[in-house]
Amino acid sequence: MKALAGYLAGLLFGLGLAISGMTDPARVIGFLDVAGDWDPTLVFVLGGAVITTFIGYRLVWRRQTPLFESRFQQPTRRDLYTRLLGGAALFGIGWGLSGYCPGPAVASLPGLSWPLAAFLVAMIAGWWLSRRIRPSQ
Repeated sequence: MKALAGYLAGLLFGLGLAISGMTDPARVIGFLDVAGDWDPTLVFVLGGAVITTFIGYRLVWRRQTPLFESRFQQPTRRDLYTRLLGGAALFGIGWGLSGYCPGPAVASLPGLSWPLAAFLVAMIAGWWLSRRIRPSQ
């Protein structure tokens, strides 16, 4: 059931990205181009996500345990550190240059193009490299 719930959540996320047009990197780049031909579409997508998350968390935290786990898993580290800031900066630079982040890139796979393929190769290489530099704890 846990895997099925994950697949259904991923499917819903991918459909939302496709319906909202966020699989089109030109929309994301248009949103980031505040000094040029600005496209505000992403604001509405992000606003919808914030509202959904706000309501969802209020409902989830009323439960004693999650549906498919014995306890909630929350991050314990709360400080800002170099690897976190560096990773966030690399993510932002890659997002701004390509118009893709991992979710929309995977949702865009049916319309695979050379820029998308290059992004996916770079994303997988970065993931692989990060695992080799410092394995997860």
